[in-house]
Amino acid sequence: MAIATYTKAGAKAATAAKLDKAIFGVEVKNHELLKQAYVTYLANGRENLAVTKNRGDVSGGGKKPWKQKGTGRARFGSTRNPIWTGGGVAFGPTGQENYSKQLNTKAKRTATRQALSLAVEAGKIIVIEDIVAKTAKTSELAALLAKINVSKKTLLVVDNRTAELDRASGNLQNVKVVVSNYLNVFDILNADTIVLTNDALKTISTWLAVTPKTPVTAGGTK
Repeated sequence: MAIATYTKAGAKAATAAKLDKAIFGVEVKNHELLKQAYVTYLANGRENLAVTKNRGDVSGGGKKPWKQKGTGRARFGSTRNPIWTGGGVAFGPTGQENYSKQLNTKAKRTATRQALSLAVEAGKIIVIEDIVAKTAKTSELAALLAKINVSKKTLLVVDNRTAELDRASGNLQNVKVVVSNYLNVFDILNADTIVLTNDALKTISTWLAVTPKTPVTAGGTK
């Protein structure tokens, strides 16, 4: 299957790049797997910052508020009891919670193929010969993206992420650069346009290639 292809300068290429149907043209049957891969990405990037103070962390409360017996009131040993105003928090987050999720490699690759197939179906993928940012100037990268009609949320998938490219894309609010080996469902589904370099396309084709099943016989595998 052919796809829109551009040169380094942003002109239409004479030969269109071809996409492997086994990767970019699969039938999306398992939408639950896509959601699982999406949620897993978010969960694994979550920072564990919420921490509350328990009754031992709150200052004060060293003196017993009133004597144990004879007042007619309930007994209390500290004003920092969780049921008192200004007291500690019972069962709050400690900062040690583990929110990460696991997704096996086969499922992750299947979800990535499905996400790429949806992107092709929506016309979101284009291929460029290469993205060169030797001068590291934002204006030059912005001009190149304008030539290939890219304006909204853009995902640049490269095989080699350089410091110059990071600097050039850093001030472009809707542009994100990712290395082909780290392509994920979250970025694919959230991008309006996905720009693949030729080298990145080759890497993805190798990485997500479907291995044919080995036939099993009565005497074992061959």
